[in-house]
Amino acid sequence: MNENGTASSIQRSSSSRARTRRRKPKKNMIPVGILVLIVIIIIGAFLGGKSNNTLLFWITGVIFGFILQKSRFCFTASMRDPYLTGSTSLTRVVLIAFAVTTIGFTAIKYGYFKNGLPIPGMSYVVPISLATVIGAFLFGIGMVIAGGCASGTLMRVGEGFSMQILSLVFFIVGSLWGAHDFGWWKLNVISKGKAIFLPDVFGWFGAVVIQLLIILLLYIAAVKYERAKTDN
Repeated sequence: MNENGTASSIQRSSSSRARTRRRKPKKNMIPVGILVLIVIIIIGAFLGGKSNNTLLFWITGVIFGFILQKSRFCFTASMRDPYLTGSTSLTRVVLIAFAVTTIGFTAIKYGYFKNGLPIPGMSYVVPISLATVIGAFLFGIGMVIAGGCASGTLMRVGEGFSMQILSLVFFIVGSLWGAHDFGWWKLNVISKGKAIFLPDVFGWFGAVVIQLLIILLLYIAAVKYERAKTDN
């Protein structure tokens, strides 16, 4: 090796050692995790003394938060990643979740319907119109700018991301503002549309089949889209 090559190798080695020295060791987060677990247990015990339902909500929320954080599950990413990175893995996860919940919620609702009881959740079958499309489009823009949906924002707030803390503040402001004016919107905009309950149109079995078929087609399209992006 010539002198230039030797000097270059020594310089690279020195730079590598300097970076290694500058790199701070990772903090041991086990004590923090133990402290958080203790706090969760204390709060759970306190809530359990007040109401069993509140304790159940607390446990469910903690479990969902843990799953969201570990899986990096986010509706925004499921719609954004195919355009930015070409990956549709989260998109397919969301579609699978839709399929599972379609079967589960239909079974619950049909059980009430078969027994002649009021079907739960019917208050959420609201009219759709052009306002629905416009609202969804605006909400989609907001999610991408904020960097997360409601669940993703809460998850990242727990991780300490300052951008998501700001998003959460305006999320709350917007929700309160929307709740304050909801009566006007419902009377003048929402009620002008038409409510569609698929079991009323296709029957319970037909509604499930049609929805699962649409989800399957979207899943196949997501797989083909990712393969096409990968090949390119």
